[in-house]
Amino acid sequence: MEFIVPNFLWALLALAIPIIIHLFYFRRFKKVYFTNVRFLKEVKEETSARRRLRNFLVLLARLLALAFLVFAFAQPFIPQDTEVKKGDKVVSIFIDNSFSMSALSEDVPLVEKAKQRAREIIEAYAPEDRFQVLTNDFEGRHQFVVSKEDALSFVDEVKVSPSVKELSKVLNRQLQAINSGSQQNRASYLISDFQKNITDFKEFRDSTLDVNLIPLQSVQERNITIDTCYFDAPVQMINQTNTLIVRIKNHSSQDAENIRLSLKHEGQTKPVGALSIPAGESVTDTVNMTIQKTGWHEAELNITDYPVQFDDKYFFTFNVAEQINILVINEVAPNKYLDASFAGIDYFKITNQFSRNLTYSSFPEYDLIVTNGLNSVSTGLASELNQFVVNGGNLMVFPGPSANLDSYRSFLSTFPANDLQAYDKTERTVSNLNTEEFIFNDVFENSNANLRLPVTQGNYKMTQYASRSEEPLMRYRDGSVYLGKYTKGQGHLYLCAAPLEETYNNLVRNGDVFIPMLYKMAISTAKENKIAYFIGKDEIIEADNKVSGSELVYKMKGRVEEFIPEQQIIGQKVLLGINGQIREAGFYNLFLKEEESFAKYGFNFDRRESQLAIYNQTDLANLNESFNVIDNTASASLTPLIGERSQGTVLWRWCLILALIFLGIETLLLRFWKV
Repeated sequence: MEFIVPNFLWALLALAIPIIIHLFYFRRFKKVYFTNVRFLKEVKEETSARRRLRNFLVLLARLLALAFLVFAFAQPFIPQDTEVKKGDKVVSIFIDNSFSMSALSEDVPLVEKAKQRAREIIEAYAPEDRFQVLTNDFEGRHQFVVSKEDALSFVDEVKVSPSVKELSKVLNRQLQAINSGSQQNRASYLISDFQKNITDFKEFRDSTLDVNLIPLQSVQERNITIDTCYFDAPVQMINQTNTLIVRIKNHSSQDAENIRLSLKHEGQTKPVGALSIPAGESVTDTVNMTIQKTGWHEAELNITDYPVQFDDKYFFTFNVAEQINILVINEVAPNKYLDASFAGIDYFKITNQFSRNLTYSSFPEYDLIVTNGLNSVSTGLASELNQFVVNGGNLMVFPGPSANLDSYRSFLSTFPANDLQAYDKTERTVSNLNTEEFIFNDVFENSNANLRLPVTQGNYKMTQYASRSEEPLMRYRDGSVYLGKYTKGQGHLYLCAAPLEETYNNLVRNGDVFIPMLYKMAISTAKENKIAYFIGKDEIIEADNKVSGSELVYKMKGRVEEFIPEQQIIGQKVLLGINGQIREAGFYNLFLKEEESFAKYGFNFDRRESQLAIYNQTDLANLNESFNVIDNTASASLTPLIGERSQGTVLWRWCLILALIFLGIETLLLRFWKV
């Protein structure tokens, strides 16, 4: 047996008090004179023996009562297998309130069981101990240690949250709060389902912190989720079929049958079909969308799954431009074939300018710039075209028949692209077309059919540097490149080896190739066309800068909340920092003035919580041998278990009871034992 406060044992010296009282009070005698001396002697001997026995029992009762009272203040205990730490304690309790904790265990959500376990842990400690209650939200008020009463209040307020943190970050956050106090005895409790994708404390080592793991497990690990979706084409076109790719995953160990998928768009819900998904696998489905108007669109995919439902919806947005703007920079005169290619479609708007009279500031307004027959590229124009491509524009270069090779070499080296060499007047025929690349992919129903490919009456030889990362789109019969593609920043450079003029190149008369080539160049992009974001994962959004005055700030608004994101303007772009301000999945508008929204974003809950694979008690014990894994049963309370682990088998209550019993015995002896 050991004592938590052994200094109180000095109070045992007070046991001398009853002994002194006994010596000086019970030894006093009265003399009584009687005539019959013999009779009185017998009475005196009998009365004296009974009195001595009673007085001895009273003394013993008083000594035991006082001794057990002293022991109670010294707080005796019997140590268990774990070392009992004496003195004040600081305890940090993490309650996993992520979406996976909404799964059911005996018809009760795991988060409610976690809260109950947290209350039991707090009740196991003394009133003077200090506590921290922590959740995935990492709230500011949870960063400090509080009293027992406040800790119980914090536990009652815990609710399921979209936030999710790796457990290594949780332990580090607990250490920050625990180290702020003066208590030497430090304990950490993690109450979670311990999903494998967040349990990363294998390398955590801190001998000053007593870490205890309390695993909870749902009755059935079953969850179907909409994992992601994306459009097959980088740009969505009006009045055309746009193919949406949807991936749905089965995270359970059983096959899922008849999973119904639907699409909500323009206020209408369209059933897509029913899917069968093998256990632990994902399936990909396609949804055809016909878009009938330009501007921003909101769309929502839905499946039906129970009980984990936070990942059954997928919100996404996309923008259909009012028109595709094309700029043609001409050396002499506009090319009539270029103008005719876009003349019949209102969706494309073509603008012609001469190289000697350009407005560089208007370049960001265009999606595609075509240089037609330029014999020289000035330094200023080269710089502007390079920046145009970096920012996401597409540039198609048809050199002039009398090109200044030094000028072009300087211009093309900034991308970098292969250089133009001496002009060759030999007639050559294009024989190979790359149908695997986006420009010509899905253009021809039968790519093996005999297509009329361009014939050139002259072309520039081109270098073939491997470091230039060229992707050939069309080749001559000898394998040299007729049309090559280069990626820089968020845009593309397309470089043709021959001038566009019909005198040198009959590409303009090959409508099967020329027309789709121009269309897809105008809508291609090297930048990922992001249609959806994840809460807590995508903290930075890039948008076109619309600010014209220094007093205006960007704002975002969802179904309920409105906030001002962190913003940094870089040229024509603005970077918006979310920093955890979005907590509900749905659609959010970006605006400068509330009535003038100019962008929409779809935010979804983090899919990490969809993976319900967990570590059991044995696995947790093997992950980190320095941690204690508490065997958690559904019915047993943790309060006595935690009490014994932190304080051993506590005996002070028994000491108080025994002290009261012996005081009662003393009272009974004095009251009813007459001598």
